[in-house]
Amino acid sequence: MKRMNQKPIINTFEKYLTVWVLLCMAVGVMIGHYFAIIPQFLERFTVAEISIPIAILIWLMIYPMMLKVDFTSLKNVRKEPKGLYVTWVVNWFIKPFTMFLIASLFFFVIFNAFIEDDLARQYLAGAVILGAAPCTAMVFVWSHLTKGDPAYTVVQVATNNVILLLLFTPIVALLIQFTGVLETVGIALPWDTLLLSVVLFVVIPLSAGIMTRTHLMRQKGEAYFNKTFLPKFKHVTVVGLLLTLVLIFMFQAEVIIANPGHIVLIGIPLIIQTIVIFFVAYFIAKKIRLSHEIAAPAGMIGASNFFELAVAVAIALFGAASPVALATTVGIIVEVPVMLLLVSIANRTRHWFSSSPV
Repeated sequence: MKRMNQKPIINTFEKYLTVWVLLCMAVGVMIGHYFAIIPQFLERFTVAEISIPIAILIWLMIYPMMLKVDFTSLKNVRKEPKGLYVTWVVNWFIKPFTMFLIASLFFFVIFNAFIEDDLARQYLAGAVILGAAPCTAMVFVWSHLTKGDPAYTVVQVATNNVILLLLFTPIVALLIQFTGVLETVGIALPWDTLLLSVVLFVVIPLSAGIMTRTHLMRQKGEAYFNKTFLPKFKHVTVVGLLLTLVLIFMFQAEVIIANPGHIVLIGIPLIIQTIVIFFVAYFIAKKIRLSHEIAAPAGMIGASNFFELAVAVAIALFGAASPVALATTVGIIVEVPVMLLLVSIANRTRHWFSSSPV
């Protein structure tokens, strides 16, 4: 009877996850606006433009996913490298340039009557920075919600981070040159932010997950680990996501309240870009017959953004109060609701793909 009573509660929570997300965003803005002392206090705990409280909550989201990573299965990635190729090609040879084209169309043509040219160029620069920073941390959450292969997702993210180190700066420099914002194409990438992000959002939770898994497997066996220990974390990832949103929007409250109209205008091309890139990767994965456990995370990595890095770079180059920084902040606002929609689409189209894991 107890189990029967719990099931509807769990289903209701998951079914209306988007509602809880929007409520948490609203709560965050209200706290940031009416109780500014709270974000002011938490902002003291920042290293290289990265909020340590947010990092801790991201660990809470990612850790349960990392517990599922069996490193002995990583060698199997070599048997199906096509998922990595999809991730690399979409993230670095398609996404930055479609972001530039879609944002340019909206800011300079469709919204020409509402946004003056100088402001449009700055919004475009922010969109470019955002589009060149594919997701590092949150993709583990999206992979978890689509039942992606955890070991393969780790490799997708890890290799993507290596490419990020090499290509982010030249791609941003190239595209910003065409926005007309800069007289020169010199881009000062905050390496401390990038490297610390990789350590905080990948290395630490992955190491913690591996150590926990190894210890419990040795001490109590595989059956205990899979049937008793892992179920304890069933909803931890989603709770961590909701708490993270409260903090993020608490920090961005005044920017959001001060620019409600333009936030909508900036958000429209960002939403379209997110959906387009997901389906580009998703349909390529379907065409080359990848399993759903690989295809869904491949689509999610390209669709979502490394907004911590994007905001940090925008602030470093143009200042915290700049329209460029505002555009990257809007990326945070639209990402979670849109990604939850794409998670739902991925789960509903699972039958399009093979369900065999790598």
